[in-house]
Amino acid sequence: MKKRMHVVVAAAFAAALVAAFALVGCSSGNGSAASSAATSSSAASASTASASASSAAASGEKVELQIFAANSLTKAMAEAQELYTKQNPNVTFADTQYKSSGELNSMLEAGSYADIEITASKGTMDTAEEKGYINKDTRITMFKNDLVIVTKADNANITNVTLDDVATGKYTVCVGDDSVPAGNYANQSLSTVGCFNDPDGKVGKDSAGKANGPDAYAGTPLEGKVVTDTSVGNVCQHAASGDVDIAFVYTSDVERFAEKSPVKVVGTVPADTHKNITYPGAVTAQSKNTEAAKAFLDWCMTDKQAAEIWQKWGFELAS
Repeated sequence: MKKRMHVVVAAAFAAALVAAFALVGCSSGNGSAASSAATSSSAASASTASASASSAAASGEKVELQIFAANSLTKAMAEAQELYTKQNPNVTFADTQYKSSGELNSMLEAGSYADIEITASKGTMDTAEEKGYINKDTRITMFKNDLVIVTKADNANITNVTLDDVATGKYTVCVGDDSVPAGNYANQSLSTVGCFNDPDGKVGKDSAGKANGPDAYAGTPLEGKVVTDTSVGNVCQHAASGDVDIAFVYTSDVERFAEKSPVKVVGTVPADTHKNITYPGAVTAQSKNTEAAKAFLDWCMTDKQAAEIWQKWGFELAS
């Protein structure tokens, strides 16, 4: 009996010992798993923090944007860029190139570098897109403008001029040449009153408003009475100096040249006589600063202070 008790006790002790080892092993396994999970979580957090820091650093990198813009945006764009740099000190602007829209495309074609192109006509931007100068996914319509008839600021003899008045042939006129969208719009309007010869016989919005040389006005009431120039600024100057009686420019040009070439508006050209005057903008295909360039275009359309600048200089936001 004594011997059997010893056996039972020994067996119980052995079982307890086995159970103890099992518990220790289990506890050790759980600890290891917990430790592994904690390590993993810590690594993930560190990775996220690193990515965030990297992103923040990238957003703070100094960027210089080169913009090619239509002449009529000169004053407004310069003021907008100054405001943007105040709000975003890491972004500055190279010497912005202001040219006629046709010249802007020619510069891109010749290999000149730009991050952004903003033209004064849909047709010119269509050409830029077709030729691959811009990233079409970034293209937006930015501004609208009106076409007006102006004369010298102190000219008391000319008031309230309509297209029909122009069609009498009693005024000398200045418009932009083929490379100047304002000139194209003016010619489209003039074609509706028989004062411009479209090579394809088209009229108004259907016309491109382009024709070579004096033949554009030959046989019309304006034959021998039209001067063309290479920028809307020059066109405005012709009217301001009295070289011509009237000129066709944008509303924004009246504000832009108020000091240098003061003119007064004597008529507004009906919008239904020409294509819609819009200013498309896009990031160029060659831009090395795509995100920064796109951010600037978005800002132009959404910032309240920027909207005040566009309005001040005679532009309306397209949307």
